[in-house]
Amino acid sequence: METLSIGSRGPNVKLIQSLLSKIGYDPGPTDGIFGPAVRRAVIEFQADNGLMPDGIVGPNTWRLIERLLLGYDIYTVRKGDTVFGIAQRYYTTVNAILTANPMLDPSNLAVGMRIVMPYGIDVVFTDIDYTYEILERNIEGLKARYPFLETGIAGKSVLGKNLYYIRLGSGANRVHYNGAHHSLEWITAPLLMKFIENFLKAYSTGTFIRGYDPAQIWNGSSIYIIPMVNPDGVDLVLLGNKPDNPYYQSLNMQNATGLPFSQVWQANIRGVDLNRNYPASWELGKAQEAQLGITGPGPTRYGGPSPLSEPETQAMVSFTRSHDFRMVLAFHSQGRVIFWLYDDIDVRGARQIGEAFANASGYTLSETPYVAAYAGYKDWFIEEFRRPGFTVEVGLGRNPLPISQFGSIYGEIEGILLLAPLL
Repeated sequence: METLSIGSRGPNVKLIQSLLSKIGYDPGPTDGIFGPAVRRAVIEFQADNGLMPDGIVGPNTWRLIERLLLGYDIYTVRKGDTVFGIAQRYYTTVNAILTANPMLDPSNLAVGMRIVMPYGIDVVFTDIDYTYEILERNIEGLKARYPFLETGIAGKSVLGKNLYYIRLGSGANRVHYNGAHHSLEWITAPLLMKFIENFLKAYSTGTFIRGYDPAQIWNGSSIYIIPMVNPDGVDLVLLGNKPDNPYYQSLNMQNATGLPFSQVWQANIRGVDLNRNYPASWELGKAQEAQLGITGPGPTRYGGPSPLSEPETQAMVSFTRSHDFRMVLAFHSQGRVIFWLYDDIDVRGARQIGEAFANASGYTLSETPYVAAYAGYKDWFIEEFRRPGFTVEVGLGRNPLPISQFGSIYGEIEGILLLAPLL
């Protein structure tokens, strides 16, 4: 990790600010700027944890911070320890410890025993830039806290990043959610990850969410979630185009907008719009490109040289075909609208399901506009399987939506996420 000090800027500074705030320090607003307030908070944190209080986030400070960011530690039991006492020291609960260590007998702690110790803070932060590295860290942290959780890899991106999936539930009724097909719409990834964490927390404690019983959903359904379909593009938007990127020069040529990638780039790392690369009237989508001023790879709406030319869309198709999903929901931004129809294929019950989602969220159920009518993921799913497929455009504003909207957007869509496996 990079060393951070006065004057540093960027996503890692936001990460430090967010963490310090959550554990009781005051670094000021989470704005990605390492100023005097951040330095004072770092010094206080270092002093409290036996580190040299120099106000610089170097290797030793990062090592401790990374354990906190993972959300858990490995604790070695000492003489006189009790589960309750250990829980107090980690600001966590006995239930969280027992959930992370299902074979642990709290009345029989043996000296030298190593146990997974969840920290008393959430794993998924909702006030930071959500990069691929953070996604991986969050998945590792959730898997440690909830060892019954199934995770896996659906495929790879152009640059070899994993397209992770997370499965909630064990039932036969299978539904699928995905996010971040488009780079600027990266906020959909933490939205789905926060749902996963909230669901797991409620399931493990036997509590309800909005009147829904997670145990009922878990036993009757399986929700398969791919939170970040386009990890290369997300990192390009959030971290910038770096010289070590093998597509560095071609990307700079393809982005002829005069604007930074962080404001315009929706495509994958090869300049292909993944949600126009599926084999559902791909040729019609291709014919649109000239009308839209698209002449080749670039920030948006280039559907690729052929359907499924990209490893990301190939992985999505293969994953979908192998899981017999009854329904799929692709999350995008923005518009507060739900698209349900493709090419006049009126799937039985789809409109009624869409109306239920609209009622649960306050969003508008609508037909897909002409410029987005072809070659999308939900279009392909509807055409191939004749089952309900939806595109949910979350939030309102200009992409990328600010992370400050996270709370309001999550409140709008949580009902959809809970309802889909029950319809």
